Amino acid sequence: MADRLVLIARNNPKRIAAAVAVVLLTGGGGAFAVANLGPDVADLPVRTVTHSVASLADEQPLSALVDIPSYSLYRSDTSRSNDSAESLLQRMGVADPAAAAFLRSNELVRQNLTGRAGRSVTAETTDDHRLTLLTARWAPDESGTFKRLVVKKGSDGKFTAEIESAPLTVASRFAGGIIRNSLFAATDASNIPDSVAVQLADVFANNIDFHRALRKDDRFAVVYETLEADGEPLRAGRVLSAEFHNNGKTFDAVWFQEPGRAKGAYYTLNGDSMQRAFLTSPVEFTRISSAFSMRMHPILKDWRAHNGTDLAAPTGTTVRTVSDGVVSFAGVQNGYGNVIYIQHSGKQETVYAHLSSIDVKKGQSVEQGQKIGAVGSTGWATGPHLHYELRVDGEQRDPMANALASDASRPISKPARESFDRLADNMRIQLSSAAMAMTTRPE
Repeated sequence: MADRLVLIARNNPKRIAAAVAVVLLTGGGGAFAVANLGPDVADLPVRTVTHSVASLADEQPLSALVDIPSYSLYRSDTSRSNDSAESLLQRMGVADPAAAAFLRSNELVRQNLTGRAGRSVTAETTDDHRLTLLTARWAPDESGTFKRLVVKKGSDGKFTAEIESAPLTVASRFAGGIIRNSLFAATDASNIPDSVAVQLADVFANNIDFHRALRKDDRFAVVYETLEADGEPLRAGRVLSAEFHNNGKTFDAVWFQEPGRAKGAYYTLNGDSMQRAFLTSPVEFTRISSAFSMRMHPILKDWRAHNGTDLAAPTGTTVRTVSDGVVSFAGVQNGYGNVIYIQHSGKQETVYAHLSSIDVKKGQSVEQGQKIGAVGSTGWATGPHLHYELRVDGEQRDPMANALASDASRPISKPARESFDRLADNMRIQLSSAAMAMTTRPE
């Protein structure tokens, strides 16, 4: 019988497999049918059990069982030119009519806070947003000190106000950015002050044309001073070191002042001087509207040589001297309007015309980069700009070409070299940290 069954299985394998499948499916269906015969959970009876318990509070409010201490709230902001007492307090989360009334009526507050832009303000309040202390800080000059307006609520519930002075603290910060459109757009995106952006453009002006040579995805890192009051930054100081990656090339700079020297200067991290005898521009980071060349005169309407460079900029923009020298003339001349002449070494003279204001006097010594006036449109000018000339032994020269060719190299002395190398190594670490923070920052 066994041999016969084996023979049947070999001759009819497909029939045997089909029979086994039918048996399995039939068994599964039976199991399914049996499972469906059970009761539906939704039809089962439901019973609710309740049990009362004694209150732990013993009919007292929950707040009576917990000792919640009072606390203070803090907020910082920057004052605006259109601030009133109410708008400033509201923006800082203070809900205190008595405090607002005091700020409105107090003479020190009216003179030094409301309507004053750019002042660092901090407020301390109770947990119900009543003012206990308000402090405003600002640095009025370059003296190294700052002013502090303190409005305080006394134990009697009355407010007082007083002005204090204290020294500024110098600290440093590092930051970085990526060029998408312009240098200022990149520094704004990284919360870097405009004054630092201007210094960056000045430091690398001899290496990078910031109007035409910037490329998308160029990168920079910078370490700069901050002047702080009670731990709050009031303004940015000098750029201490910087690194710029432009179009596949890397440029770096570090500020260094040798002991015994009156002024410091920028060097590469390898110690090469970056200083030139003449700045490339007397106006911070602007555009050239008319170069040193032949042109059609905009007023006289004839073709003549333009023996200078016109730099378009808004009225009031700072004009600075491009090199150390002595003011030989400061006043009004026909055509030039308000104009300044500065005599430099080597029979070189620079001219700054069409000014809206003059901040120096004849005979005054000036240093490279010092403010001497402001852009205007006085004299023969069709719009606000600076007309800038360079004369060598009385003959006009191209000021831009002269600036790039000038050299005021200040090599580091051997005794100061070790100190410089330590500074450069430290700045390399900080610039590397700034670059790393920039690359890990989310876009």
